[in-house]
Amino acid sequence: MSHHHSPPHLVARRSEKAPSSSPRRPPPACCSLPNRARGEKPRARRPAAPFRPAAMAPPAWAVALAALCLAALAPPAAGFYLPGVAPNDFEKKDPLLVKVNKLTSIKTQLPYSYYSLPFCKPDTIVDSAENLGEVLRGDRIENSPYTFVMREPQMCQIVCKISVGEKEAKLLKEKIEDEYRVNMILDNLPLVVPIQRMDQEDAYFYQLGFHVGAKGKYLGGKDEKYFIHNHLSFIVKYHRDEQRDVSRIVAFEVKPYSVKHEYEGQWNDKKTHLTTCDPHAQRVITSSESPQEVEVGKDIIFTYDVDFKESNIKWASRWDSYLLMTDDQIHWFSIVNSLMIVLFLSGMVAMIMLRTLYRDISKYNQLETQEEAQEETGWKLVHGDVFRPPSNSDLLCVYVGTGVQFFGMLLLTMVFAVLGFLSPSNRGGLMTAMLLLWVFMGLLAGYSSSRLYKLFKGSEWKNVALRTAFTFPGSVFAIFFFLNALIWGQKSSGAVPFTTMFALVLLWFGISVPLVFVGSFLGFKKPTIEDPVKTNKIPRQIPEQAWYMNPIFSILIGGILPFGAVFIELFFILTSIWLQQFYYIFGFLFLVFLILIVTCAEISIVLCYFQLCSEDYLWWWRSYLTSGSSALYLFLYATFYFFTKLEITKFVSAVLYFGYMLIASYAFFALTGTIGFYACFLFTRLIYSSVKIE
Repeated sequence: MSHHHSPPHLVARRSEKAPSSSPRRPPPACCSLPNRARGEKPRARRPAAPFRPAAMAPPAWAVALAALCLAALAPPAAGFYLPGVAPNDFEKKDPLLVKVNKLTSIKTQLPYSYYSLPFCKPDTIVDSAENLGEVLRGDRIENSPYTFVMREPQMCQIVCKISVGEKEAKLLKEKIEDEYRVNMILDNLPLVVPIQRMDQEDAYFYQLGFHVGAKGKYLGGKDEKYFIHNHLSFIVKYHRDEQRDVSRIVAFEVKPYSVKHEYEGQWNDKKTHLTTCDPHAQRVITSSESPQEVEVGKDIIFTYDVDFKESNIKWASRWDSYLLMTDDQIHWFSIVNSLMIVLFLSGMVAMIMLRTLYRDISKYNQLETQEEAQEETGWKLVHGDVFRPPSNSDLLCVYVGTGVQFFGMLLLTMVFAVLGFLSPSNRGGLMTAMLLLWVFMGLLAGYSSSRLYKLFKGSEWKNVALRTAFTFPGSVFAIFFFLNALIWGQKSSGAVPFTTMFALVLLWFGISVPLVFVGSFLGFKKPTIEDPVKTNKIPRQIPEQAWYMNPIFSILIGGILPFGAVFIELFFILTSIWLQQFYYIFGFLFLVFLILIVTCAEISIVLCYFQLCSEDYLWWWRSYLTSGSSALYLFLYATFYFFTKLEITKFVSAVLYFGYMLIASYAFFALTGTIGFYACFLFTRLIYSSVKIE
């Protein structure tokens, strides 16, 4: 991976929107090993595959097929390409089609389609087929009037002339004011603007997409004017195969300029002779000295140059410059910080297990006399009540089922991501994968909720199955529908079209709901889980509790540690979603996920034990809420992030941000609560089953 040639680019310093990359791929060349065939050295892939926050996945069959291929190729896994991203070879003079994607802004978070602005249009606009994930992200990939010829530089090519009316001027000024960026794609690579770094000489970081225009003043002028970037200077970098004389594209860069073009004679479309940009007279545009202002009644002439440069970057590592991270230390720091929390908690759990349980149980089992038996301590006193079903037990079953559904989805998504199936070249891959996995995990949700329901002596399993299938997805869908109506009102391409909405409802009712019922049926047919001790007929009275054992206080304390274990990684995830940067460090994320599981389980067990020792046996809901309360801290952190890191000014955009973060926190609540609940469930069964009770 000749890294000395590719400077360590940082991914978009301030949020720059990724042109959601790329022309359509050929069908998944399943794990072909093309490098050997083409005489390249086999090259091992990096473990943590690049990956795009809100991206979406290959169809399920492609994933299954790829998994089979991977299994078959396990021993010589020298350098396989991921499904759906086989390289394209271009010969000299092959046409290259540039596609355009949405216009994006981190100030408004509302994407718009490229042709919503008065840009040059091709004769017919053709939509590229998008997958579910891309549609949900607001990607709208279309063809463009820019066509290049492989390895043939072109200078001062005229695209078209646009006359600016009042409507056009208003649109352009709005988008320039909101700092919108134009995203384009060539051979699946997003267009980037290289920006020199202050600290190092020829080191660059890349911003995704170029600004529609800029605001500025003329020298000595008072008023701010709006200028449009109407001349694009493209650079396409390619890696050439010496033997076969074919090339593969490894970078797509642009420098935008604003130029007030002048021409001689009559306007004759692309044949017009420009005086401001003339390749024959060596007049090449290298600056925006006389910029093109956006004014009503003036014409704007759009032009471009394209240059081709040979590069040492291999095709397989062409994404590296987008993804080079400069802050690996931060992630390691975050992991070490989290491990400290885990060690501290594990120590406490071990102390409880060893000291109290071992000593208590052995002493209790050797009691000879009746008098000593009456001096039972703490948690043993409540053995007759500890497995009494809680109030609102049905709702607990529903939430536990939902949490299991999430847990399964996240675990599998991360496994796929760590294996590199959801790389950023696979736009929309991540979201599609998560949606499909969520739908299929309905089976586990139904199963776990009805097993628990049967333990609580319930008999109406269909009722619980129905609530499991609708409670969480229903509330999320309602929020989503409301936010979508707002986006639609803004005429943004981020609004999910009616057909996609229908597809989502179909996934939910057609696959998820039936699977929840199947799972519930299977879970309810299983024999009831036996309680280790019998429950008394009459509930015991709970003594007055100390102030620090107050439910609200202990629940709020419980959420701090699981949140503390993940919050640094959370910063990167929020940045990748809201500041449009790539997030691909799945290895780290997987570690953090494991740490989260351990932390939730342990804090829940520790607080549950203290609660039982003070003779309070109402632990069912408390165990769920103890670790689940970390979702509250997540939402508070998201609020803090909004005010410190984002520059969102529009009301609609703020509502969108908080709406989506609310959904995320709700999901986090179900996930962490369920982990805490199961930890306590196993813990209480363990301690009470080892006690002999007459």
